[in-house]
Parts: sequence; structure tokens; C-alpha cells
Amino acid sequence: MKDRIQIWLHWLIGSRHAVLALFGLFVALRVLAICGWVSPSSDADWYFARAAMLARGQGYLSNAGLPTAYWPPGWPMALSLAFRLGGISILTVGLFNLLSATIGAWLLLDLGRHLSGSEAAARLGLLVYAIYPNAILYVPLALTEVFYTTLLLGGCWLLVARPRAGEAGWPWLVLAGTVFGMATLVKAQTLVVVPLVLAIGLWRQGNVLGRLPATIGKALLLLGVAALVVSPWTARNKRELGAWVAVSTNGGITLLTGNNESATGDFTPDDPVVRALDARRDLNELQYDAEAKRLGLAWIKAHPARFVGLMPRKAFRLWGPDGEGMWAWESGSPAFAAVPWAFKVLRLANQAFYIVLLGLFALAAWVQARARWLARQRLIDWWLLPFGIALYPTAICVIFSGQSRFHYPVMPFVCLTAGWLLLRWIGAPDIAQSGHDKARAAG
Repeated sequence: MKDRIQIWLHWLIGSRHAVLALFGLFVALRVLAICGWVSPSSDADWYFARAAMLARGQGYLSNAGLPTAYWPPGWPMALSLAFRLGGISILTVGLFNLLSATIGAWLLLDLGRHLSGSEAAARLGLLVYAIYPNAILYVPLALTEVFYTTLLLGGCWLLVARPRAGEAGWPWLVLAGTVFGMATLVKAQTLVVVPLVLAIGLWRQGNVLGRLPATIGKALLLLGVAALVVSPWTARNKRELGAWVAVSTNGGITLLTGNNESATGDFTPDDPVVRALDARRDLNELQYDAEAKRLGLAWIKAHPARFVGLMPRKAFRLWGPDGEGMWAWESGSPAFAAVPWAFKVLRLANQAFYIVLLGLFALAAWVQARARWLARQRLIDWWLLPFGIALYPTAICVIFSGQSRFHYPVMPFVCLTAGWLLLRWIGAPDIAQSGHDKARAAG
């Protein structure tokens, strides 16, 4: 059995045709998902409607027809461009997400080469991600996750994979800042990733104090460009809403729905305080956000022990369940209506697959750290990036609330790390990587 696996792996990592096969598998499974024809519901329905409004030139308006910044505009803006080209339809959503996902797959492959220093591990990580059911089922949905994940991969790729010897020139920093700015318009907290990537790049090369001023300068340039990308939207909010709202106005209610008397670690919109706030008609959008923030902070101040006690439950809610992409299928797809039992089996299989991935991810941290310690190699290197990316939504969720869809952008990094560990266990030679490739990966 092991000999057959070795033969298959030699083909996977040694043949150029294998890369084409990987991308063919990746695309084919997602095209199959698009054929499920999932009607938008809940958040997806809101985003779909906003993108349609923008495509028609009606502006970014609430359900009441008023200018809004309640949800970040980046995804509806991008989707509206696709609607103008391909028409306002569910099919356009799927095709746009398919394009985004395929670009993300290429970024995943090349980023994996640099994070692991191994062509074989990168290809195996791409294979794992290609067959990950939850990632497949998200492609037809009008949700932010697929598009945002590609932007996150793109920003990391520009900072990690493009520079030689870890030194990013200003053109790459400007481009990375542009991508991270776009990502911030999709998820407002994105820019916390930038110091993480730059810090790893700084520490991995040594001479930290000597190189610190240059790194700070790069960070300021990158963040400044990102701020410029976001600034037109901020100015629009000042003009339309009367206040300097950087991206969105849902921070207060997000805080309150995770921190109240009914809080369980999850999103709790049915708490009496939340419902009473929703019932008020004397508040505009900005006042609603401010009042929700006040109530949330007041509850935390009055219940500090319970707030801290909820943190593990929030983290478990973020990382425990998976397969949330299937919820939209259950309510909006004729495919689910035709064979609901098949989707229930798929949900169980996906959860098992996900648990194995997380187990490999956690174990890889120990294996990598131990191997580097015994070999007297530098501990801080690009292999740490996936774990830092995983800490980013975790740190946010323990303050607000844990929702499983927020771990979606981390999963490509999880799959890359799992691929590296699987390859180490199998012990296949890295025959696909040339000396030039290895030099690039080392840099």
C-alpha cells in the first residue's frame, strides 16, 4: 500500500501535468457546486441585493432606501462589477466566485512553496484544499468568504513570495497595500494581519534592531496605501451619514450580540436587550451603533468574570463546527431538496475531514518547532504565518462572538500546513523542485 502511495506521490510532485490535474480537479468540483443553483438567503440575499443596486447605479442603500454603511461595501462593490459584465443572476455570482477561487488556488500553491520550502508540500496542500467540501459548497453563495480569502492570500503572497531575500521593494508594498485596502473594505479588521507578516519577515532574518526602522517604514507605507484605498468610502460616509465612519457601522451590535445576559459564545440576536434595541425607532444608524456599543461595554464592565469565562466558548464556536456553507443549500437549493440525505452524509464527512485537518494543523506546530529546535535552525520563519493567520480571527472572536464562517479564510493555510505534515510522514522525495525553485523558497 505504501509503495502505491509513493508511486502516486512521485507523479503528483514530479509531473507538470499533475499541476494541471490539480487545477482541473479544483475547478471541476466547484463547477459542479455552481450547478446546484443556490438562491441567496440571509446575509447572502442582502449582499446580492446591494450589488444589484450598485450595478443599476442606485447607490449603497439600506432596505429602507437610505444610505448605509452597516455592512462593509467591498464585496457588493466587486460583485456589482461582475453583474454589469455578466448580468444580475445567481450564475454570475458562482462564476465570479469560481474565478476568485481559482486565482486563490494559484496563490495558495505558490505561497505554499515559500512557506514550506517544498514544491511537494505545496501541491499536496492544494490537493487537500481542492477536495475540502465546505470550500467547494461556498462557491455558489453570494457571501464574502471566497472573494475575501483570495484577497488575503494575495496580500500575503505579495509580501512573502514576491520579494527576494525577504526584502519587498516599494512597488510590491504599494501593490500589497492596495490589496489589503480592498480586503479591509470587505472585512474591516484585516489590517491587523500586516504587522504579523512584517514581524515574521523581520525576525526571520536577524539583526532585528538594525532592520527595525526600515520595517516600520515599510509598514507605514503599506498601511498608508491601504488607508488611501479605503478613504473614498470613508469620505462618502462623512457626506452621507454625517460622521467619519472608516468602513462600517456594525461594530457595536456585533459586540452586544456576543456580550449580554443570554450570551453563549455564539451570535445571540434574540437577547431581550438586543431585541429592545432593535425595536427602537428613535435611533438612526450611527446612534444605533453607538448605543449597541455602549450596552455591550456596560455588560462587559459589569460582568468581567463572565466575559472572560465566555472566551473559551467563543473560541470553540469559531473552531469547533464546520460546514456552514451547507446552510444556504438547505433552504435555497433544488439539489438539497432532491437528495437531502446525501447532504447530511456530506455534512458528516466534511466535519470529519475538518477535524482531521485541525488535528494535523495543531500537530504540525509541535513537529515543526521541535525539528527546528533539534536542528538548531531559526525558530521564527515563514512556517509560522499560518498559525498567526489563525490567531487573527481567534483574537477577534473572543472579544465579540464565535461564528464558524469566520475561520473560512484560514483554511487554505491550514491545508498547506496539513500537506507539509502528511508529506513528512510519508517521506516522499521532493523531486519536483529545482535548485532555482529551492532558492526562491528559501528567500
